[in-house]
Amino acid sequence: MSMPAAEKVIAVDDDAKNGRGDELDDLPVDDGTKHQISVDPWYQVGFVLTTGVNSAYVLGYSGSVMVPLGWVGGTVGLLLAAAVSMYANALLGRLHLLGGKRHIRYRDLAGHIYGRKMYGLTWALQYVNLFMINTGFIILAGQALKALYLLIKDDGAMKLPYCIAVSGFVCALFAFGIPYLSALRIWLGFSTVFSLIFIVAACVLSLRDGVRSPPRDYSIPGDGPERVFTTIGASASLVFAYNTGMLPEIQATIRPPVVKNIEKALWFQFTIGVVPIYAVVFIGYWAYGNETSSYLLNSVNGPVWVKALANLSAFLQTVIALHIFASPMYEYLDTRFGSSEGGPFAFHNVMFRVGVRGGYLTVNTLVAAMLPFLGDFMSLTGALSTFPLTFVLANHMYLVANRHRLSSLQKSWHWLNVIGFTVLAITAAVAALRLIAKDSKTYHIFADV
Repeated sequence: MSMPAAEKVIAVDDDAKNGRGDELDDLPVDDGTKHQISVDPWYQVGFVLTTGVNSAYVLGYSGSVMVPLGWVGGTVGLLLAAAVSMYANALLGRLHLLGGKRHIRYRDLAGHIYGRKMYGLTWALQYVNLFMINTGFIILAGQALKALYLLIKDDGAMKLPYCIAVSGFVCALFAFGIPYLSALRIWLGFSTVFSLIFIVAACVLSLRDGVRSPPRDYSIPGDGPERVFTTIGASASLVFAYNTGMLPEIQATIRPPVVKNIEKALWFQFTIGVVPIYAVVFIGYWAYGNETSSYLLNSVNGPVWVKALANLSAFLQTVIALHIFASPMYEYLDTRFGSSEGGPFAFHNVMFRVGVRGGYLTVNTLVAAMLPFLGDFMSLTGALSTFPLTFVLANHMYLVANRHRLSSLQKSWHWLNVIGFTVLAITAAVAALRLIAKDSKTYHIFADV
């Protein structure tokens, strides 16, 4: 991994080497990048994190989390998942300055701690994670677009695969015009407005339906092995709800002091940022019980214009949120193959984005149209990538980086996290694959679900 010659290397004390120093933020990055870094205030990064967790995915958690876990399991699970996610992300944020360098990519940090092989494995895990999240976003956008169309003209002409194709095209157009993550800026404001529109609409219409409806059934569906597998799959969705799998890449955009500022952004995400999630999840489940749809806006009743506005907002917010999770792939492609000449809006750089980003999103869109099983994607993503990246690796990297500073009790705690979350990841992956296999038998590819 190379270091730009122009970067100044300075002396680093023990605290900075162990990811605890905040005074020495004028450090070289682990490798060069053609995207902007160190330019965003902490609150902009907080909005990036909050935009990621308050995306249209929240419209699915009443069905994918609360229905298989019930009131007690779902509520305790959401609170516990928030606590452990905050803790794991804070550990990861403190490693950003490890060894006298700013590690602006997850793979750079893993490579610094473990070596070249782990660099490659972490890269693979992260991009599988982000690819599946992006695929899920395109499914979500397609569902919102289909719901919007059915409100206007219920003739069955617009199948879900067609809506997914349109969604992928719109996401690509947005990607061509936004060169890097820091350039979102004003779009984060639009994203917040769109999120509030569909969350408030879903909550108000669900409350209205709940008050008018007879008593609901909150019993957990299924029994025997089926219930066990759905419970495990829902647990994977819990951790998926709060985590991006790309905290180092997001932290790279923040202004110094980078550790203190990312902690501020994380506190913003896990306090103010989770309130909308809890509102829509609990109200939606209360209103419809175990009949809650995997896309809450399909369950609600109310004025057509309100539902149409909510679905349109969900579609538009998804286009913006997808760009956040696709940005590590864009950064790699731009840095490795793009040109630095002429700025990001030079004709040849725009054409490069059209070709490369368009190709990447075409693959995402094809997979989304072929296998539009959103709940299964959330479970598999949580199992294969979110558990290992956010919990297993974060705890183990912190353990390795601080092994001479930690007490025996602290080491035991981190090892407990590493082993426990590894076991959970394996069992959740098995459960998710079983669900996908089951749904694949029920629905053919390119299904209009």
